[in-house]
Amino acid sequence: MKKQVFKVLAKLNKLLLPSFTKQKLDLSKATKLQMAIFGWKVYVTKNALD
Repeated sequence: MKKQVFKVLAKLNKLLLPSFTKQKLDLSKATKLQMAIFGWKVYVTKNALD
């Protein structure tokens, strides 16, 4: 059940949130909001793959 929720969240992230790798964002120069989005996407992806 938990894994299915994270898979749905991962798909929503891909549709709604910006892709920083496509923008070639330097994480050392990222704003706090960009870092929060990046962290959220990593958290969701990690849990979707477990």
